[in-house]
Amino acid sequence: MELAYIPSPSSGVLYLGPVPLRGYAFCIIIGVFVAVWLGNKRWIARGGRAGTVADIAVWAVPFGLIGGRLYHVITDYQLYFSEGRDWVDAFKIWEGGLGIWGAIALGALGAWIGCRRRGIPLPAYADAIAPGIALAQAIGRWGNWFNQELYGRATDLPWAVEITSSADGREPGTYHPTFLYESLWCVGVALLVIWADRRFQLGHGRAFALYVAGYCAGRFWIEYMRVDEAHHILGLRLNNWTALLVFLLAVLYIVLSVRKRPGREDVVEPGASGGEVASGGEADGAEGDSAEGVEKDEAESSDAAEDAKDGAGSAKKS
Repeated sequence: MELAYIPSPSSGVLYLGPVPLRGYAFCIIIGVFVAVWLGNKRWIARGGRAGTVADIAVWAVPFGLIGGRLYHVITDYQLYFSEGRDWVDAFKIWEGGLGIWGAIALGALGAWIGCRRRGIPLPAYADAIAPGIALAQAIGRWGNWFNQELYGRATDLPWAVEITSSADGREPGTYHPTFLYESLWCVGVALLVIWADRRFQLGHGRAFALYVAGYCAGRFWIEYMRVDEAHHILGLRLNNWTALLVFLLAVLYIVLSVRKRPGREDVVEPGASGGEVASGGEADGAEGDSAEGVEKDEAESSDAAEDAKDGAGSAKKS
């Protein structure tokens, strides 16, 4: 008999008056707002303009949603294209199913387009938003709780999640809440990146790479606990292999980046606060030079007047 557990919502839909809002979508939306808010604060602290992060997010977020959905549909194609399935369900993103690997990959493409339009280096932008992305994932994982999906093995631990829905072959019971484990892990990754960035002045994409490596480390063991249907390669789930490969690539990037481009960027957004200070300095210098010139001219005029007076006096005596 379970003494305690985390109950699942009886419905995955929230109602704002007459307007239905799915819990999964609500968590994604809140996560995006948190990522943009924190990214904006970090970007301004680095010398960028307020609002730049949101402007680029207009490109990154839609691309990320499309990429996340494509990864999920491609890697779990049997859920939509096998016998008895309706392929139209592949477009029902509000029912859940976003692969973080595809979301980050295609989201990066969208961010690159936005950065290119603004003349901003993508690595600097990625460093600014890295902790926010981790927090967005932490919030977004609660969407799985609303949908009663992506849980782990059966358990009677006090923090087990209760699954009541029998849809898609789910067996009611209490299971490891892998959504909660990943949510807490992502919060830890966000704090790690913020601390490391302040301590080591990370730049040129290394804060983002640290986020990627940290997330992959946690995703590997959390993925290993899950019991939902997935493709396996050599005994490991596909996402385990993806996490391992991406982790190694992130670590390799950090090592090579430190050797090739140590330190961090001096200017992250041309014409922002740094440029304005420089322009002001030049203006102050110009004003100083002008003042000095006026004083010099006045002194020369005074000397000329004295000479003329002395000359006049000499002529009178003679």
